[in-house]
Amino acid sequence: MENNKTEVILTKTAKAISIAFHPLFMPLYGLIIIFSAPTLFGYLPPNVKRILFFIVLINNVLLPISLLPYLRYRNHITSWSMENRKERMLPLFIATILYAATSYIIIRYPVPVFIKTFIAGIFIVSLSVTAINLWWKISIHSVAAGSIAALVLVLSIKMNSTLLWPLLIVILGSGLTLSARLKLNAHSPLEVWTGFLFGYAGLGLLLWLI
Repeated sequence: MENNKTEVILTKTAKAISIAFHPLFMPLYGLIIIFSAPTLFGYLPPNVKRILFFIVLINNVLLPISLLPYLRYRNHITSWSMENRKERMLPLFIATILYAATSYIIIRYPVPVFIKTFIAGIFIVSLSVTAINLWWKISIHSVAAGSIAALVLVLSIKMNSTLLWPLLIVILGSGLTLSARLKLNAHSPLEVWTGFLFGYAGLGLLLWLI
C-alpha cells in the first residue's frame, strides 16, 4: 500500500515537472535568464524587454496552447501529452512556423545579435527536431533542456560572467526534466540523452559562432 502511494506521488511529481519545464516555456525561461543575468543584456531598456517577452509569450506559448483544443477536437491528437510520434508532427510543424515568424520579427528589431541568434537558433533546432521526428521519437523536453543549458554556459563565457546560480538551476532543472520523462516512460534513455545532447550542441554551437 505504501509503495503504491509513493509511486503515485512520484508519477504526479514527474507530470508536474514535465509541465513546468515544457518545451513551449523554454524560450521564455531563456529570455528571463538573459535579461536577469549580470551582463550587458541586463541593462536593456525595460520596454524592450517587455516587448520581446510578450512577442515570444503570444507567438510561441499562447497561440500553440490555444490550438491544442482544436487539434484534439479534429482528432489530430488523441491526448494532451502527444506521446505518439506521428501525432507530434502537426503540432511540431505549427510550432516551427510560429518560431519562424518570431525570428523574422525579432531579427528586424533593434536588439543585440546574441538575442536574435537565440531566437533564430530555437527556430533552427525546432525545424531539425521536426525533421528527426519523421523517423525517430526524440525527446523534445530534453532538447529544450539541453538548449537552455547551452544558453547559460555560452552566455557565461561570452560575457565573462560566472552565472553560478543560473547554471546550478539549469543543471538541476535539466536533471529533473530528464528523470521525469524516464519516470513517465515517455521516452527511452537513448531518446532522452540524445535529445539533451542535440539541444545542447545545436543551440550552443549557433550561439558560440556569433
